[in-house]
Formats: sequence, structure tokens, C-alpha cells
Amino acid sequence: MKVLVTGGMGYIGSHTCVQMIEAGITPVIIDNLSNAKSEVLQRIEAITGTKPVFHYGDVRDEAFLDSIFTQHDIQAVIHFAGLKAVGESVEKPLEYFDNNVNGSLVLTRSMRKAGVKSIVFSSSATVYGDPKIVPITEDSPTGATTNPYGRSKYMVEQCLSDLFTAENDWSITLLRYFNPVGAHPSGTMGEDPQGIPNNLMPFIAQVAVGRRDQLSVFGDDYNTPDGTGVRDYIHVMDLADGHIAALKSVGEKSGLHIYNLGTGKGTSVLEMVSAFADASQKAVPYQICPRRAGDIAECWADTQKAQQDLNWQATRTVTEMTADTWRWQSNNPQGY
Repeated sequence: MKVLVTGGMGYIGSHTCVQMIEAGITPVIIDNLSNAKSEVLQRIEAITGTKPVFHYGDVRDEAFLDSIFTQHDIQAVIHFAGLKAVGESVEKPLEYFDNNVNGSLVLTRSMRKAGVKSIVFSSSATVYGDPKIVPITEDSPTGATTNPYGRSKYMVEQCLSDLFTAENDWSITLLRYFNPVGAHPSGTMGEDPQGIPNNLMPFIAQVAVGRRDQLSVFGDDYNTPDGTGVRDYIHVMDLADGHIAALKSVGEKSGLHIYNLGTGKGTSVLEMVSAFADASQKAVPYQICPRRAGDIAECWADTQKAQQDLNWQATRTVTEMTADTWRWQSNNPQGY
């Protein structure tokens, strides 16, 4: 089975490609390398013994996409390509809508021309906004998003839902991620953000390895046990396995399939700092800063639907998340 993987050189995409190859699925990667490195291809090959097909290009380039579908017998698409920093999206909303929403429209248009009607979309728990009740189920209200990044994901979900209403022979799967962290257990692949990290775990790792002086903790006055934000952190390898489970379980069934991918447990920022200090045996100095625009107090998943329909659940612990991240960061202090 050949699957087009947009953004397949990025953090989640690259780990998913490793797991796809191990599962006997052939990824065809496209990426514009705006937030990824070409070295990733060699790392995937070193782990799996297989060098995936890679085409450099942008998901908004329809002629480029058409050529990919002409060259390869693609049966499904996993769509990762997108900008993903909450803070940056507040500063650059037009870029986020162009890349994330327009890119998805161009992709699905090209898919339709090629007769490929199975897509797994990399969505986000941000579509739930600031939830009134946790844990969050797939039936929880969506749309009250708190930042342009979240709105772009919600817009794409709406576009894909409307597409299914109009053309119900599609298989459209919306995977709402919670907070991906961790790295491949080999220590050779992990999260390598360009510039200042926007997510907690790579920032902690860069402090522990000496690249940054201290962690900024945005807010300690939330209504949570220790006052810091609580999130559902999921190991990237569990997340990767969730995509394969979705491809195999519902990727060939027409329908609009929606799943939360998380652990069903919340961990606070300070709990994660403590776990990382234990894993790395390094101090992680931090300072408390004002809350960040668009952030919410707590968010974690109800994962029963994915367990029932996809026969998938996250199995890796916070201890494994922090240990694997530290192995990656300490082996690759400057990233790729």
C-alpha cells in the first residue's frame, strides 16, 4: 500500500513514516522543509533499512501535487503539512490560513482529480477551544478556538466535513492530537524546532542540554493542582501507531471518522519539568512568566472511541516520554 505523506519530514510525520515502513506500508513523502531537515531521510533509512521516496515541494502547489499522483499509485493520504505554533499564529494569521487551510484545499482538489479519496488529517485538540468539561470526547463542542492555529485546524475539519456531505464515497479521518512529545527510542530522531521552541518538551530538553538558560513557565495561577497548565502528553511513537491503526481500520471505509489521540491523563507543566529532571539527572531551572495569549488551563482526552474502533491506545508513560526525549537531545544537542 502506497500512502502519500505530506509534511513527512517533520516531527510527527517522520516518526509515522518509520512505523509505516515497519508495518509494511510504503510512504511517499512530500515536504517543503520549512520546519524540517533533509537529514531526516537518512535517519529513517538507518532505523528501517529502507530509504523512503521523497519529493521536495509545497502542498499549495497543485501542479506539483498532480505530478506526484501521476508518478505514484497512491491509495491514501496522511496530511501532516502545516504550521503549528500557537503564539506565531497570533502574529501571522494570514500565513497560517494560507498554509493550513489553502494547502488542504489544494491537496483535496488534487486528490479528487487523481481518484484518491482516503485522507487522514492531522488535526488538533485545539478545535475544542477552552473545554467546559474534561476529559474531552469527540462529541464535545468544537469551534470556540482561542487562536488562529486552532481556527485553521477547525476550518479544515469543516471543509473536509462539507466535502464528505457532498461526496460520501470519501474516507475522511480527523485525528485530534493532544500534546505530542518524546522521540524514537534509538535516540536518532526527535523534535528539532527551528528557532525558539514553541512547545514545552523541546524547550525543557534544550535547557537540560545547556542550549538555553531557563524555561519560561507561562502562568502559575490557573485553576489546576499546582497552578500550571495541565495537558495530555502523548508519546510520538504512540501517535504514529494511531495513524496506522486509522489507515487499517477506517481508511478504506467511506465515512467521516473522528478520533481523539491522547493518553486520557493530564500532566502539569511542573510535573513534566520534574519528570524530565529525573530522566536527565539535570536541573531544569525555570521562571514563572505571565500567561500566554490563547492558552487554556487544562485539556485531556477521553480515548474510548479510538480504543473501540481502531483497537488502539497509548501505552508509553511520561517516564518513557522524558527518557526518549533526553536520549535524542543529549545525542543530538544541536538537533539534526
